[in-house]
Amino acid sequence: MESLGEKLKNARNEKRLNLEQISRETNISVQFLEALESENFDIFPGEAYIIGFLKNYSAFLELDTQKVISLYRALRIQEQPVPVEHLIRKPPRLPAFLLPALVIIVILGAGGWGIYSLIIHRQNNPTLAPATIRTSVEHIMEGSSIERRLHINDSVLIPIDSVMHRVELFNLTEIVTIRTENGGLEILDLSQEVTIDLNNDGIPDLRITVMEFERNNPDWGARLQFYLIGTTFMAGTEFEPDIPLATTAATASITTIIPPSPNPHPFTLQINFQGFTMFRWEILHELDRRGTNQRFFQHNETLEIQAQNGIRIWSSNATAARFQLFGGGRTFPVEIGATGEVVVTEVRWIRDEDGRFRVVVIQLES
Repeated sequence: MESLGEKLKNARNEKRLNLEQISRETNISVQFLEALESENFDIFPGEAYIIGFLKNYSAFLELDTQKVISLYRALRIQEQPVPVEHLIRKPPRLPAFLLPALVIIVILGAGGWGIYSLIIHRQNNPTLAPATIRTSVEHIMEGSSIERRLHINDSVLIPIDSVMHRVELFNLTEIVTIRTENGGLEILDLSQEVTIDLNNDGIPDLRITVMEFERNNPDWGARLQFYLIGTTFMAGTEFEPDIPLATTAATASITTIIPPSPNPHPFTLQINFQGFTMFRWEILHELDRRGTNQRFFQHNETLEIQAQNGIRIWSSNATAARFQLFGGGRTFPVEIGATGEVVVTEVRWIRDEDGRFRVVVIQLES
């Protein structure tokens, strides 16, 4: 009959996996995987750890988890020592009333030592915690872009030509690894982006940008931005970066922020307020977010505005805030006016005569 360790090892070999691969997939260290296969349970800090790791490992190997746990419990019963009374040749010659007292003292002492040992172990091993199973999350892109914080095994469904294509966050270490449904892997670092051909027609369909993640901390996840290439820019609306600039003031000044690129993409305008100011903003050409927002901001407050096409802003003091624009995996400083100046400004995409796009700052009449 197969032992517990043999069952795990044989199942792993049938799948042609090594311990390092399984460790990356399950977040169980190689040391503990080897201990499970060799039935060396002494290195585990407690029963809860053994049961938790066995459940995770057996589920990953597609074994019957309950049978694996039953094998473990049967093995532990066999390892129970012979009752102590069978090893004592002569009963202790103590008064009857002292024996219960000694037993109580021993039990209390053992319990206290166990608690003390557990506390010391946790202090020396702060990162070790009982294994937990997290349910992966599936997001659906409903428009032309989506930005989400994903954890390992979370995925996004991308609609292309009425077909849903799955893109999955495969791993998080020093880098971000993304897997497509055909098994292809894409390696990215912070602020990097990649274009992918999901429907295999030879033309890139999707651009993915890594907005934020913490190295070697998969629990934090990664904030990723997905946007389709060469499609309607936002569900329910058309991208409108090429509105004639003649509709602005004749004296309006135009400054390029993001250099020309083949396709527009979402961007974020971050405002860090350095003093008291009245500030208003409006998202341009997006039917689901029309309307003007207005607030009185104080020193050290921060505002972030996300837009697909553009933003119009009003400020009672142009230098009472510092502006930065995040887009395409890069950061750009933005200047909107002089000290004490009341300004009306648009930050938005425009289309050049050659069909390329750029983000510009347009100073309007106040």
